[in-house]
Amino acid sequence: MNELFWLIMLLVNFLLIILAFKLFGKQGLFIWIPISTIVANIQVIQTVELFGFVATLGNIVYASSFLVTDILSELYGKKEAQRAVWIGFFSVIVMAVLMNIALLFIPLQGDEFAQTTYSSLDTIFSLMPRIVIASLTAYLISQRHDVWAYHFWMKKFSSRKHIWLRNNLSTMVSQLIDSIVFIVIAFWGVYEFKVLVEIFFTTYFLKWIVALADTPFIYWAVRMKSSKAPEQE
Repeated sequence: MNELFWLIMLLVNFLLIILAFKLFGKQGLFIWIPISTIVANIQVIQTVELFGFVATLGNIVYASSFLVTDILSELYGKKEAQRAVWIGFFSVIVMAVLMNIALLFIPLQGDEFAQTTYSSLDTIFSLMPRIVIASLTAYLISQRHDVWAYHFWMKKFSSRKHIWLRNNLSTMVSQLIDSIVFIVIAFWGVYEFKVLVEIFFTTYFLKWIVALADTPFIYWAVRMKSSKAPEQE
């Protein structure tokens, strides 16, 4: 059943990106970046079983940010895609700082709801330096590589019919980098090497599916822009 919900979430994420682009144009794509980074950092707390593997949620919405930067690269250029990367990086830092300041407040004594809420917020947002460093480092390196790689392949395969090629080559390699960097920084020395390898393959397998599935949606976005520019400058 989890697999069905995962596929539904996959479709909903991509459709929401297209909707944001249709409603708000380029700004809608920029809006999606902080949404994806913040939601992914919350969803990652939940562990589930998918396709026979143990995995964390958040892979879909996080991986969807690569689709957004690829759309920006294709339609608006490298500079705008890099701008989106820095927006995402900034949003994660802001969320971590503000939520950890919020956790410094003492909840109302005797109020069970307040105590329960505080406990839940502490579980989700309490600052774990190693995880935060791993997340931010992996995000920045992989996303900057994605933008660079997309334009590298665009120079070699400039035709619109080759969008699928540059989209997949840039995203799949970038998500490979993301998975390796995050797992090494976050879990090296915490788990045995065999466990690290299992975590890596599980994580990358799901991200690979997301990368493959996003191809029709970048073509959809390009057709929308070609037929009628939706952006609001």
